[in-house]
Amino acid sequence: MIRDTSAQDRPLSHTGRAAALRRWLPAGAGALVLLALGGWVVSGWSAGSRSYDASRIRIAEVKRGDLVRDLSADGKVITANSPVLYAVAGGTVSLKVVAGDVVEKGQVLAVIDSPELRSRLAQEESTLAGMEAEASRAQLDARIASLNASKARDQAQIDHVAAQRDLERYERAHAGGAVSNNELARAQDELEKARIGLDAARSDARLQEQAAALDARNKRLLADRQKAVVAELQRQVELLTVRAPFDGQVGQVQVAQGTNVAINAPILSVVDLSEFEVEIRVPESFARDLGIGVPAQVTSQGKPWPAKVSAVSPEVVNGEVTARLRFDEGQQPPGLRQNQRLSVRIVLDTREDVLMVERGPFLEQGGGGYAWVVNGRSAERRPVQTGVSSLGYVEIVSGAREGDRIVVSGADQFGDAEKVAIR
Repeated sequence: MIRDTSAQDRPLSHTGRAAALRRWLPAGAGALVLLALGGWVVSGWSAGSRSYDASRIRIAEVKRGDLVRDLSADGKVITANSPVLYAVAGGTVSLKVVAGDVVEKGQVLAVIDSPELRSRLAQEESTLAGMEAEASRAQLDARIASLNASKARDQAQIDHVAAQRDLERYERAHAGGAVSNNELARAQDELEKARIGLDAARSDARLQEQAAALDARNKRLLADRQKAVVAELQRQVELLTVRAPFDGQVGQVQVAQGTNVAINAPILSVVDLSEFEVEIRVPESFARDLGIGVPAQVTSQGKPWPAKVSAVSPEVVNGEVTARLRFDEGQQPPGLRQNQRLSVRIVLDTREDVLMVERGPFLEQGGGGYAWVVNGRSAERRPVQTGVSSLGYVEIVSGAREGDRIVVSGADQFGDAEKVAIR
């Protein structure tokens, strides 16, 4: 059986301890100690039914000052103009640059060899030549038709004039008794026939001219349409030679030398070095305060650079909103690179001469409607009204005065108590 330690325990004499205490303390001092101990206990009871260690809470003083609502975030440098160039047709790519090369506007970056596109261009050009010939022939036919119609109209005009002269001659002869009535009537009929022929020739001339002009116009429209097809193919053939759209730097090259690419396949990107922007992601709660033109500061190489919010995404992704900052004109930091990380500070608002206290978890406890105000060795729960908040401070609208001390962290352990002691 295992022995316990009872054999080693020795009871102490209370009488001996009391005698020793009396030897060290005078009689009056003992009474004072007892009174102090009793007073501390009474004060603890009056402070609250619970007591908490001051080292487990954080207390901040309410003070008056300027509350600056700002937002700090890590930004990523992106180019405001960084297009990706695509293949307008399938073919073999011959690269003329590599990633990182500095290029000028119009410089050849790559050439795509597309036999299919060039063959289509040759075929359409041949078709265009035929249509141009047909349009020219139609115009010539229109002129010939117009001449023939004019000739027929002029001949009918001559016949009409001759018939009119014959009728006048027959009328004079009939008046002298040299021509019978039948011959006069025949001359009148010939004049009427010539008049009808003249009217028909005039109408026929107009119709033939209109028909010839319409046919020539249709042939010209077909030729113009074919010319547009050829112009588009010529544009595509010219785009087989990929050129830099502006002065900049070659970004990512997405194909290898001599690769056979499909139509609309990405080839490479060009970065505009003259204008950069900074992309940041901010919490959704701050996004409603962001707007176009809100001032910001971007820190690069230890120096702040002024900027402004240029765009705010309307979409929330994973509780965050994407925004873009644009540097003030002439204030872009030198030596920026794509995807470089920079620190960003955005000033949302400035409240002057307000009561404020350090931010803490007390804002979320009870919906932010109360706070624990410290008074001596105790803390009591007091309703407060808070206003706007920054990353470090929150505005106190009512419920606290300047100089009050508030438990900003650790008050969650107080529970529903109205008053607690702090030791």
